[in-house]
Amino acid sequence: MNFGERARAALEAHGPLCVGIDPHAALLDAWGLPQSGDGVREFGLRTVEAAAGRVGAVKPQVSFFERFGSAGFAALEEVIAAARTAGLLVIADAKRGDIGTTMDAYAAAWFMPGSPLEADALTVSPYLGVGVLGGTFELAERHGKGTFVLAATSNPEAAGVQRARTASGDTVSASVIAEVSARNAAATAEGEWGSHGFVVGATVDWADAGIAPFSPPAPILGPGFGTQGAGPADLRVRYGQAAAQVFASESRSILASGAAGIADAIDAAAAAYREVLQHG
Repeated sequence: MNFGERARAALEAHGPLCVGIDPHAALLDAWGLPQSGDGVREFGLRTVEAAAGRVGAVKPQVSFFERFGSAGFAALEEVIAAARTAGLLVIADAKRGDIGTTMDAYAAAWFMPGSPLEADALTVSPYLGVGVLGGTFELAERHGKGTFVLAATSNPEAAGVQRARTASGDTVSASVIAEVSARNAAATAEGEWGSHGFVVGATVDWADAGIAPFSPPAPILGPGFGTQGAGPADLRVRYGQAAAQVFASESRSILASGAAGIADAIDAAAAAYREVLQHG
């Protein structure tokens, strides 16, 4: 099963909520954990334990582990392995994007079976050109992995680049989606979801960003929910007919409940998203 179909199955089974694993310094303090590799390991493993069986995917934010160097990466390896063993899809939020063999090495780190950092999907940046991701796409497809390509992010600083017009008159965001969708169409059987999805923020107005529903369907990673302002009701408002393709990513809004309250927070949020999809 390709990643697109695995994502589809996870969304159908558990609904849109994706739990971010973001061990901010303030959250480590609030959870009574040390500012160290051991702290982020414990934080991540407790989050995985709470998320397992309640949602289909988790999204570790790599930077919060990376700040502790080798100890942080060792912790991240354990958290990813625990999440995948628990049946969760792991979306590594590393936003990798480079040229040639450098990007190929990043892809190998996150996609090769048996790699210490092996994840199910990786966020990638197309802003050195979508073409430089060709090797990454190929490796992902070969091993049943996926990518989430930054297309229309919710941070205001992105607008000047992502909404700029290309020679064809399309926005950069629309051009990225079109090029990646062509790759999906070539690599995907009829009726299947593509394995290369998109990051489209929950606060992004699609018309303003110059983007429209795309084909073939592919998973969408939607940051901007929770603390950043969007809620479950925005799922249909922002994504329209593509709402069922969205992993709605929440982190701080759930993690702030603490180790004792996180499971209940996940249950409540997951139910709210499912309600929106089922009843509008």
